[in-house]
Amino acid sequence: MDTEFVNLGKSMIVPSVQELAKYPLTKIPPRYLRPHEELHSISPKHHLPSVPIIDLHKLAAGDFVDSELQTLHSACKHWGFFQVVNHGVSISLLDEFKLEIVNIFKLSHEDKKLLWQKPDNHEGFGQAFVVSQDQKLDWSDMFYITTLPYNIRNVDVFEKLPFKVSLPWLFSTLEFETSIYTRDPGSVLCSSEKSSYEDISLHG
Repeated sequence: MDTEFVNLGKSMIVPSVQELAKYPLTKIPPRYLRPHEELHSISPKHHLPSVPIIDLHKLAAGDFVDSELQTLHSACKHWGFFQVVNHGVSISLLDEFKLEIVNIFKLSHEDKKLLWQKPDNHEGFGQAFVVSQDQKLDWSDMFYITTLPYNIRNVDVFEKLPFKVSLPWLFSTLEFETSIYTRDPGSVLCSSEKSSYEDISLHG
């Protein structure tokens, strides 16, 4: 399948937090400090909304498809993310996926440099949506990669993943298991405003 370059966002190159943390710091770099007035305390009495939960089994079949699609639509529109339950993906595969997430942040600095973000695209190691040299940064590293559809995958990032990291295989297996479970995942995507992209953002 031919690939096409689709730029889903740009981000300025920033230092690796993991590398910064390896050395004794006499003071925290200013870009990671936030003014006290920016900090918001949350009262224990303050009610926080719950993250939307989507039941994949209800989306696949049964009498709850329409109502669950409405829940999915609302979650995408108002939250941008949600928790999936009854997805049919084996616990062992999920555990392996979690292990690979840990492994990718354990790569050597030299390996990470091959996977670092480019100035014209935010996929790879770094931080997302950094647009200014004065912008405050999170004390964390991120690895961002577009997995689906195949034709807009950033081939350069996938090809540079070390062989010991089996994320590409895990992506394919997760997709396969989910497809078997939902039987017709395409109809679900079409009914939920034709979602176009699946991105994975990993934080370490």
